[in-house]
Amino acid sequence: MLARIPCAALVGVDAVPVSVEVSVERGLPCFLVVGLPDAAVRESRDRVAAALRHARLEFPAARVTVNLSPADLRKEGTWFDLAIALGVLAGSRQIPDRRLSERLVLGELSLDGGVRSVRGVLAVALEAASRGGRGLLVPRDNAAEAAAMGELDVIAVRDLGEAVAWARGHDPERTVAALPVCSAEPKDPLSEIRGQETARRALTIAAAGGHGILFVGPPGTGKTMLARALPSLLPPLDREQALEASRIHSVAGTLPPSSGLLTRPPFRAPHVSATAAGLLGGGSPLRPGELSLAHHGVLFLDELPEFSRSVLEALRQPLESGEIVLVRARGAVRLPARVQLVAAMNPCKCGFLGHPRRACRCAPAEVARYRGRVSGPLLERIDLMVEVPVEAKRVERLWRSAESMIDTRPAILAARACRPVPNARLEGEALRAAARLEQAAEHLLADAAARWSLSARAVHRTLRVACTVADLTGSDRISADAVAEALSFRHETATR
Repeated sequence: MLARIPCAALVGVDAVPVSVEVSVERGLPCFLVVGLPDAAVRESRDRVAAALRHARLEFPAARVTVNLSPADLRKEGTWFDLAIALGVLAGSRQIPDRRLSERLVLGELSLDGGVRSVRGVLAVALEAASRGGRGLLVPRDNAAEAAAMGELDVIAVRDLGEAVAWARGHDPERTVAALPVCSAEPKDPLSEIRGQETARRALTIAAAGGHGILFVGPPGTGKTMLARALPSLLPPLDREQALEASRIHSVAGTLPPSSGLLTRPPFRAPHVSATAAGLLGGGSPLRPGELSLAHHGVLFLDELPEFSRSVLEALRQPLESGEIVLVRARGAVRLPARVQLVAAMNPCKCGFLGHPRRACRCAPAEVARYRGRVSGPLLERIDLMVEVPVEAKRVERLWRSAESMIDTRPAILAARACRPVPNARLEGEALRAAARLEQAAEHLLADAAARWSLSARAVHRTLRVACTVADLTGSDRISADAVAEALSFRHETATR
């Protein structure tokens, strides 16, 4: 007998419908899986056989052939187990097959018949909703993730016995559609920041306009603390952004268990040893990298020059386009990567260039070589470059109450609400409409562009920062002061 159970496979961060076809026929006992399965799919035979025995069901002594259609698409992972098991039972007439076409079936089987959680359920739920709202049969631990869509009938099972009971017409308890839940709220480190008014002002501008920012200063001046403060200043994700970000984390297996959608911007801080595949995505099976995991959030690169030069150069195109295109022999995969880049670095290799009390041990050639690890084209894609100096009276103020930046959040949210997209992403006609320069501001920008030989990209980025400065003040025109402040954060200005 032939049974068909709807399932899905992952291609990048998208789900593709797959039909699990199981044929149980007379013949010498064997179990074949065809349709480009990987090792994990081929090993499902042993998991399915053991799970059936522990559930007091019979694994048929017959020729069992499993076809994963379409056959030319590579199938990876363990989430086909439950669909294969139900197909074997339907093909051997142990359960009826009338309900098996009603919903997509996902789940990994343990040897004792339990149904374990799998990654990518939210991507499958999005695919199911886009194709008419077909329901889902998922593991209990994935129930909230699947139900977060709010449009699908989701049945969650703890073990194979409950799945068999559903196939026989006895519905288990339906899951309640989970409300989106926040990822862990970032602690507010702003209350711990003393001084550094210039850096804090730059952080406010970066939060209001979605601009990339680079902190440069000796060790211990608060660069990392400033960077980690940024997510607490950003507005929460709207529903579309939450779905996009949560889908990526679901595919990567990093979505918190038994949770719905992420509603806070993600924050990712990869180590300096990260490879290009770890940052951009790759591997087999293909997984999203840190850049995609920070989609609609913050990517923090601490000790920027210590990253591999090739890894840093690979960031240039995604920072502009907001997506990564991974080209493989089997085709191209697109991964979303709309991130706000925050980076930190020391002024030299030893870290004490310009320190008021500690001497730098680096020769001029070593300083130039250290800074040269970060290329000019990459720096040009960072809107704000901020020096974070050692403050003479900082130690004296360590135990005093900190100057809170909590009052800046309403201004940041108001500036964000001025336009449909953050100022950092304004282009073409939208940028020309937003960048309404006063005459003095226009002359100042033209003079600076000629004096520092600013490229067209640098001029546009300066205009975007100036737009954000104007938005923070509630002005609909860009003044000369706004342009001057934007220019003060340019790489050419800071290093001239």
